[in-house]
Amino acid sequence: MIALLEPLFQGDLAPHGEALQCAPQPPAGALHVVDLVRSHGLLGHVLRLHASHLGVEGEDLRAVASSWSMAYLGMLLPPVAAAASVLQHGFPVAAEQVWVRLGPHARPLSFHIRELGRPQRGATTEERYSALLWQHLEPLFSALCHLTGIPSKILWGNAARNLEPVLEQALALTGGSPPIARDRQRLLHDAAWPAWTNPLPGPQREVRVRLEGRDRTVKLHRQCCLFHLLPREGHCGACPLSPAHR
Repeated sequence: MIALLEPLFQGDLAPHGEALQCAPQPPAGALHVVDLVRSHGLLGHVLRLHASHLGVEGEDLRAVASSWSMAYLGMLLPPVAAAASVLQHGFPVAAEQVWVRLGPHARPLSFHIRELGRPQRGATTEERYSALLWQHLEPLFSALCHLTGIPSKILWGNAARNLEPVLEQALALTGGSPPIARDRQRLLHDAAWPAWTNPLPGPQREVRVRLEGRDRTVKLHRQCCLFHLLPREGHCGACPLSPAHR
């Protein structure tokens, strides 16, 4: 694990910190993220491997792209967002600066950078998250959309779904740090940013459901992740498109 991250990822959280590695050379076989962005053939091969693992046949790869993006975001966002919000440190995470190591079914196993980046104390949320959002996720999501036809809002909804618990955990571990609270507000609730429109926020309905004999309020996800289109899958309990919530 990168030494900078060790204080934040102790015990059960350690695997999340270990997802990002730093070394002068990426490991053998790791894919340069910018190659995934620029080569539809390479990205298509990755999605086909993932589709085979999921039991998906045919040409509709929208749900496959969503599933793969969830695995990708679940590995990438915890260490990068924790560094940006808790440590006020910017790792170099533009697509040209990151390599990803994939497992047998094309699930991301770890990400690799060659330099540690720099402190960004005093920088705005937009400045600290710019490389991640606009130089990594935006081009990758655009490539996935072009290749599969998945709406970009679903991919950004997946990003918000993975980012929110990272920031919530950071708030809990820091006793409600005001800078982290501001990051959460800016990233997940403020759509209008000075230089661009933030694609992460989205409406979240609340519904009343009965769980374990009690009526409870459940906040639904911003977007459906399309997992119900995968074999043997259905709508999750917080899906905004679930027939139970319409």
